[in-house]
Formats: sequence, structure tokens, C-alpha cells
Amino acid sequence: MIDLEKLKSGNRRALAKAITLVESKLDQHRVDAQEVLNQLLPNTGNSIRIGISGVPGVGKSTFIEAFGQYLISQGKKVAVLAVDPSSPLRGGSILGDKTRMELLSREENAFIRPSPSEGALGGVAQKTRETMLLCEAAGYDVILVETVGVGQSEYEVAAMVDFFLVLMLPNAGDELQGIKRGIMELADALVINKADGNSLSLANQTKGFYKTAFKLMKQSSFWTPRVKTCSALNNERIEDVWLMICDYQKKANANINAGISAFDEKRARQNSEWLKKLIHEMLELKLKQNPQVKERLPQLQDEVLNNKVTAYNAAQQIIELL
Repeated sequence: MIDLEKLKSGNRRALAKAITLVESKLDQHRVDAQEVLNQLLPNTGNSIRIGISGVPGVGKSTFIEAFGQYLISQGKKVAVLAVDPSSPLRGGSILGDKTRMELLSREENAFIRPSPSEGALGGVAQKTRETMLLCEAAGYDVILVETVGVGQSEYEVAAMVDFFLVLMLPNAGDELQGIKRGIMELADALVINKADGNSLSLANQTKGFYKTAFKLMKQSSFWTPRVKTCSALNNERIEDVWLMICDYQKKANANINAGISAFDEKRARQNSEWLKKLIHEMLELKLKQNPQVKERLPQLQDEVLNNKVTAYNAAQQIIELL
């Protein structure tokens, strides 16, 4: 069993064991994991959760390493939850994040946990939310969630973090490269990485394009998404990114509506959405496990394919079996 006192004191081994328990697919382990989370719940919620996304090649790992080391120099404890894409064919993942963040992984106050996405929607590990709670209970002040950077994963991560940061490349000629309007609406900030050397003026030009794009979009009451430039490789302007996130947190906490701050209201809304999603998933699981459904579903699928019954009627028959 997991030593909760050790976990709360920041013991890495106890934290790693608890995360492994949360990630397990065995029914008994799921029950045990929920018991652990229930006991740790009073010790959670004291961190700032930051989602980091961006197209492949934008330098996410380099940025997270530079950013993490800066935060540690400021006395923070940093947890990095990096989601590795699982192979759709064999189900395995490389889990190479510790080799990509070699310097950060050596830091006493850093904890890096690669999680296989295991086919979860958009490549975000299903258990990332619960892993965040465990890291908070272990005393980590800043939790960085790195997405795979493929399609739906940005929406998944934005729905579980306080601040969503999208890294961009200094490609002014293609100013909206690889970024959909939906991602622009999710982002609390765009950070143009690799703004150094010959790319510096290009990065500043790109910054102007994005600033204009943000002005045309509807913003929240207290925060207008910002655009920053940095060079993670040269460790330049990393501090600016952190100061911006602190400013966001300060403004979100100061924005009180109906007795609740915008910061707490966002977390409450995320928990409510997560509850709905879990109910949906659990109902689906219960359906699949039902013996009558197992027997009837293939027949109904054939009937739908052969236009003998409408999909709506077939679905209704399955639901009535419950």
C-alpha cells in the first residue's frame, strides 16, 4: 500500500507508486486509487496548472526545461506531466521525456512523469487529472502539462489547466501556421519560441500578426490573451513568461463575481464538465459489459447497415435493455 504521509512530505518514490496505481486498468487498483485520492483531496488545489502545447518541432521540451529550471531557481517545486503518444498499432509508447529534459530531470525539486496516452481522446492521458492531484498533494507548486500537439489534445488539456499556453514558431510569412481559430480561442497566451539570431525580427513580425488576430476575437472580462517572444535555447525572456502567468493568476483571483473568483470559478466549471464526462464514460462501460447488450448489439448493427432499422431505433432498443 502507498505511504500517504511519505507522499505528502514529497517523497518521489511514494508519488511515483501512487501515479502507477492511478494509471492501472485493474478494477481493484481503480478502487484503491480512488481511496488514495479521497484521502489526499484536502491537500490538493494549491498549485498553478499550466498547459503547454504547440506543433511538433516548436521546441516544447527545450522550453519546458528552461522554464522549469527558472521556476526552481525561484524556489518553486515543478512537476512535468508529459503525455507520450501511444502507438495505435502496438499500444506502446517511447516514454522518452526524461532523456529530452536531461538537465531538469536531475533537479531535486523537479518531477517528470511521462504518461502513455493509450489512445485517450486526442492523445491526452485519461489519468492526467488525477496525477495532477497527486502532485499537488506531494507539494508541487507548478504543474506543467505538455500535450502531444495533435488536434483534439489541446481542447482536453485546456479543460484541465488554469493557464493554457501555446508555443509558436517565428514564421511570419505563414502567420497563422498550424493554428486553428479554436486554438486561438483556447489560448491564454501565445509564446513565439526560437526568437533569436536571424529569426528575431521575424518573430517580432509574427508577434504583431497574432496581437492583431487576438484583438478581433471576443475576450474574457478580465484577461486579454498576450503574445510574447522567447528563446528557450538561449534562456532569453523566460522570466517574462512566468511574470505574465503570475499576472493572470492575480487578475483571476481579484475578479470576484457572486462571491467566487474567476480562478476558482474556472476550476469548479472544469470539475463539473469532468464529472459529466466520467458519467458518460461509465455508462458506456456498463452498456458494453451488459450480457443482453453484448448479444443484441451485433444483430442491431447488421440491421442498421442493411437499412432494416434506423440508427435511432437501434440505439433506443439498446438503452431499453438497461
